[in-house]
Amino acid sequence: MVFVIKIGGNVLDDPAALQLFLRDFASIKGPKILVHGGGKIATRLGDQLGIESKYVDGRRITDDATIDLVTMVYGGLVNKQLVAQLQSLSCNAIGITGADGNLLPAQKRPVKTIDYGWVGDVKADTLSVDRWKLLLDNGMVPVLAPLTHDGAGHMLNTNADTMAATIAIALSARYPVRLIYCFEKKGILEQVEDETSVIRFINPVLYAQLKAEQKLFAGILPKLDNAFDAIEKGVQQVLIGHAVDLLQNTGDETTGTLISA
Repeated sequence: MVFVIKIGGNVLDDPAALQLFLRDFASIKGPKILVHGGGKIATRLGDQLGIESKYVDGRRITDDATIDLVTMVYGGLVNKQLVAQLQSLSCNAIGITGADGNLLPAQKRPVKTIDYGWVGDVKADTLSVDRWKLLLDNGMVPVLAPLTHDGAGHMLNTNADTMAATIAIALSARYPVRLIYCFEKKGILEQVEDETSVIRFINPVLYAQLKAEQKLFAGILPKLDNAFDAIEKGVQQVLIGHAVDLLQNTGDETTGTLISA
């Protein structure tokens, strides 16, 4: 089985949590891919450089200055620090973006009501599974920054959750795949204030019911949408859970929330 594992800013922004996570990730046997977000590092460095962070509905507007910033931070600083730490744990990590080896082609998001700037939407139909297979079959552990490219020489800021789902879908044609989203909760909670109210299994019928009853907090909906899209397109398993439970969630007796068809 191939594990496609995505970590977010809650792990990246906490050095102690990140160290524990990387130790666990490095110990996972077999082929695996790590997809990381950007955390608050780009915002912090942008403030130091006088680059204002602009958001609409929680999504970063990526203007000319910002795409340079996130390319440096996500593809450089964050990515290479993760790679160096994994190498110290005897994990043969290779840091990449979607531009490297044309591993994840994308297109600039069309302007509708909002111009997000240099933001990319992945072109899943042109993704080469053979290039990913080449890395995995030769013992490489890809560490993917949330950046793609438009094929015309420009980098694009891209949603890491979507990137992880796209890779998992593509690989599912050749391997059994488990896609794991690690975040700061134990799983999908029925009551957002109650950490013990983890919903262990969700299928499309229950998902529709939970949304209709407005029992899910808005921030988790994009992850669930990505999860169900991945399941519909061939991914065997999608799990959403806490980063500290990573090792358990790569085994048979998982915790967190398991998404199924």
